Amino acid sequence: MTATTPSTSTPASGPTSASGRAAKDAPRAGGVRAGTRRTARRRELGAAGVLMAPFFALLVTVFLIPVTGAVWLSFFSDDQPGLGFGPERTVFVGLRSYEAVLSDPTFLAGMGVTALYCVFYIPLLVVAALLLALLLDSGVVRLRRSAQLGLFLPHAVPGIIAALIWLYLYTPGLSPVIDLLGKADITVDFLGVHTVLPSIVNIAVWSNLGYNMVIFYAALQAVPREVVEAAVVDGAGPVRTALQVKVPLIRASMVMVAMFTLIGALQLFTEPMLLSQATPVVGTRFTPNMYIFDAAFTRNNYGLAAAASVVLLLVTVALSYGVARWTNRANAPEENAR
Repeated sequence: MTATTPSTSTPASGPTSASGRAAKDAPRAGGVRAGTRRTARRRELGAAGVLMAPFFALLVTVFLIPVTGAVWLSFFSDDQPGLGFGPERTVFVGLRSYEAVLSDPTFLAGMGVTALYCVFYIPLLVVAALLLALLLDSGVVRLRRSAQLGLFLPHAVPGIIAALIWLYLYTPGLSPVIDLLGKADITVDFLGVHTVLPSIVNIAVWSNLGYNMVIFYAALQAVPREVVEAAVVDGAGPVRTALQVKVPLIRASMVMVAMFTLIGALQLFTEPMLLSQATPVVGTRFTPNMYIFDAAFTRNNYGLAAAASVVLLLVTVALSYGVARWTNRANAPEENAR
């Protein structure tokens, strides 16, 4: 009788079983990595949300809510029925306030004055601040810290105080400058019809020159010294190095300063408001902001004031957007060349 041995199955070879386990574990590992990436992404978004929350809170509180309120208010007006003897009530007037603003010659004249102010003020401020920053960066001016402090101090003076200082210097009978010029037989009326706008430009430049100079100087400090040294080795003089090497490298700062200066110039109010107390040339509606102030607090026409505010906001946004687009188009060829 022959004994039969039971047949035993041989296990699979080592490499084959390892590859099978790896194939089974691959989807699980991929899922773990995907879950880890999603978790990291959620954490990044959460951290970004926490960091951006104060900005959005301020944006909503100090910009979106007031703008929405102004737009809503511009569609309404106070009306008195019964030939003005009835009780005052607020009625919906649609776009009537906007039509009144855009057809008012005093508002349009104020926009013209502001445009002329921007034409003189913005180039003068940007060029003067840039030249001063280049002088400080070149080392020509000694005692840089003292020079920076002296140029920045006027910006530390509140705008209304600066306007009062210059109003004192512009007023005949009070100004030592006018008295000194009178002794030299030079008569200058700083508050005249043709000189009041340059006088306002002078106040604004005096107040903001140092601040913008500091911005340009900080940008110049970030220019690689190797680039400047290479230009000097190639034979470039100080003026050529400044204009052809340093200035192109801080173009972004120049655009930023020009844009912020434009936005501030369109909001011209403090200087002409104070000068209006000393000269009849500056009326109560000399600029759009003065027009808004007069409509709201003198004529109590809040709908008209809100409509003028919205128009000024739209003009400011449009001009800022135009400057940004023009700058991007100007920089596009250089970026493509790189």
